[in-house]
Amino acid sequence: MVFPILLIAIAAYLLGSIPTGYLLMRLFRHEDIRQAGSGNIGATNVLRSGGKGLGAATFLLDMLKGCSAVWLGGLLGALLIPQCSRYDAQALAALIAVMGHVFPVWLGFRGGKGVATGFGVFLAATPLAALAAISVFFLFILISRYVSLASILGSASFPFFAMWLVKGDRPPFFIAVEFAVALLIIVKHHQNIRRLIAGTESRLGAKKPA
Repeated sequence: MVFPILLIAIAAYLLGSIPTGYLLMRLFRHEDIRQAGSGNIGATNVLRSGGKGLGAATFLLDMLKGCSAVWLGGLLGALLIPQCSRYDAQALAALIAVMGHVFPVWLGFRGGKGVATGFGVFLAATPLAALAAISVFFLFILISRYVSLASILGSASFPFFAMWLVKGDRPPFFIAVEFAVALLIIVKHHQNIRRLIAGTESRLGAKKPA
């Protein structure tokens, strides 16, 4: 039992920890994204520092690595620990993949905020709830043009959409991971929350760092 769990965790971490934004900026701009804008490796800072194309590519690839981690976690769980719930294996992969993105070993454990990867892991595990949450994200971007606020509210809404939209039995661990990932993403926005309260947070389209 221990080896399959460890294997799922390692595979999910390695997928999640791929520093997509950092690699894209190095490859196409020959720049270190950590030295630009907010210093974050996520899609928002890449968008502001590297352009719309690289920002969109970062979001897409970060999302796909989250989807891949959950898919692989579910597959390994079904093959190696069939007595356990598929949801538990997917939840473990989801949590570790997001932690890999937030704390990548390749960049000294200083990564992104987990929004795109979090969306990806839950798009694979609970697609309807993930789509509802990202609808909240886009709605608040349109209303406020604050990416950080939209990310916080979209993440916070996800566990509640999951409770409403996901049918059938869901193991307690799966439910706990839904809230844990949402909380991790919100906590990673602590500096943005301070700036939102102070009224100094930059809006989408502004040149200030996120």
